[in-house]
Amino acid sequence: MLELLERTRNQALPEIYKDLSEAEMVERVKSVKEKFGDRLFIPGHHYQKDEVMQFADAAGDSLQLAQLSAANTAEYIVFCGVHFMAETADILTNDYQQVILPDMRAGCSMADMADIHQTERGWKLMQESFGDTILPLTYVNSTAAIKAFVGENGGATVTSSNAKQMLEWAFTQKERILFLPDQHLGRNTAYELGIPLENMAVWNPILDRLEYEGDTENIQVILWKGHCSVHENFRVSNVEQIRETNPERKVIVHPECSREVVDLSDYAGSTKYIIDTISKAPAGSKWAIGTEMNLVKRLIHQHPDKDIVSLNPYMCPCLTMNRIDLPHLLWALESLERGKVVNRIKVDPHIARKANLALNRMLARV
Repeated sequence: MLELLERTRNQALPEIYKDLSEAEMVERVKSVKEKFGDRLFIPGHHYQKDEVMQFADAAGDSLQLAQLSAANTAEYIVFCGVHFMAETADILTNDYQQVILPDMRAGCSMADMADIHQTERGWKLMQESFGDTILPLTYVNSTAAIKAFVGENGGATVTSSNAKQMLEWAFTQKERILFLPDQHLGRNTAYELGIPLENMAVWNPILDRLEYEGDTENIQVILWKGHCSVHENFRVSNVEQIRETNPERKVIVHPECSREVVDLSDYAGSTKYIIDTISKAPAGSKWAIGTEMNLVKRLIHQHPDKDIVSLNPYMCPCLTMNRIDLPHLLWALESLERGKVVNRIKVDPHIARKANLALNRMLARV
């Protein structure tokens, strides 16, 4: 069995940071950044709060930020994102670089839905049923342990931008694919490749069994029963309401949304695709966006010449992403200033090596 990822115990935010004014925290963050200069790099994921993003040295998606961190010479990478993103950054960066997550509670419910013990147990059962006919692929939104499992078994990671390309490659290797941990991205991508829905099964890791009706010999894609808690909350009813009340408004969603929502939308694509599409859209155009609320609000602010709303007006921001806030960022930075590293993310070298196999197989093909 793969070794468990070495996790640092979360250290609680000191009380003194809870009573500071925003103005004081902003000035103190600026001061630390100026003091550290090139020794410090702060990557910020698109879903982060504006109070944090104002200090980001780079904005992007998870893999892009990890790659930028690796290309940077900074000694300290204070990653404003969630746990699996910081893990990827630690895997890709040099030994002298230290990756810090301001709040270790910033996890990802989707990534946590693919536990390594469940995965290894499920893989054994799938091998007993299908033999050596399955290649595992994992979304980069997964733990380092899952990436290592995939790397060890000949598979690769995928992003929402290159999932189609990677599935095409995977089918040149084996006749079946196991797609972890997001069933919706896997289903939407496979369907785009022309694979019928009836040739896709769902693996239930709680019950250790396939959810499928029909002849199992017809299965081409096995989808892990996981999802994004944010994107799954965009519903068919949300799209139907837009169509009824404002039919000229275009609907654009992330492929982590369900197949039914993607099918009814005008456009579907990665976070970068959504940002680029809105940026290139003509002034006066109307949009309903199905993705995380912090990003939707930022796009509304950045494009006042366009009429932009959230596809689900009652959607909340990603709760785990929002763990990273200004007080935690300031605390992490001032701890460095005092010579102390808090909440360092350090992936076990054995796991990191195997996870790198999965990442490199993807990077070699995109």
